[in-house]
Amino acid sequence: MEEVKKTIIVKGSIIKIHEMNNQDYISLTDMVKSFGDDTMIYSWMRNRNTVEYLGIWEQLYNPHFKGNEFVTFKTQAGLHSFNLTPRKWINATNAIGIISKAGRYGGGTFAHKDIAFEFGSWLSPEFKIYLIKEFQRLKEEENDRLKLEWNLQRTLAKINYQIHTDAVKENLIPDKLTRKQIGFVYASEADILNMALFGITAKQWRISNTDKKGNIRDYANISQLVCLSNLESINSVLIRQDVKQSDRLVQLNDIAISQMTSLVNNKNLKKLK
Repeated sequence: MEEVKKTIIVKGSIIKIHEMNNQDYISLTDMVKSFGDDTMIYSWMRNRNTVEYLGIWEQLYNPHFKGNEFVTFKTQAGLHSFNLTPRKWINATNAIGIISKAGRYGGGTFAHKDIAFEFGSWLSPEFKIYLIKEFQRLKEEENDRLKLEWNLQRTLAKINYQIHTDAVKENLIPDKLTRKQIGFVYASEADILNMALFGITAKQWRISNTDKKGNIRDYANISQLVCLSNLESINSVLIRQDVKQSDRLVQLNDIAISQMTSLVNNKNLKKLK
């Protein structure tokens, strides 16, 4: 299970957040430190309203949730003899909204953000407001970082394309060509990369996508942009080595296949999508 660890500070308390399967789980154990200890989690879970909320959440998001066990807990909730712990709830119902993690430093009880916010409201309405505020701030910072990295990749592709076009001008264009001839050579070299990576030329893409604005590269994903950036650099080297265009196309296509195979399985790039 892929896991990313983060923290926020709420009313002076450091609260761990684990991102698992693209879902954020907030530490209930850390949340109660300003109010008491883990027994407060157990008290919250004994509440009938809590049991009903947890069960409804699981029914909405967990296809493997054991509803019969949930009904049993809901029937017993509120009785003096009733007690419910996170591990007991998880084991009995196959719940995914609450996770019990072992470990001295990273362990404790974690809950999906929806459930953690509900628990925060039970602890203190003021605490819940600050919890949501800090969580939203964290997500905004993450979004800003992703936008920055995305723009960096697009900028990198543009910079390398300039290097690529300079190589075309220095090595493929005879003296005193007309503007039309120069433009034709640039278009031809650009389509070498398009063919190597996308399998079609820019013109072929426009004919097949009359409803879209821009060009084929504007619709490339992050993996394709990274590969395109690399192909541009490699092609500029091949041009300076006087490798024929047809031979370069074969080499670039082989490289594109190899790199895209690697990039689509790259965990770090998947996070940027």
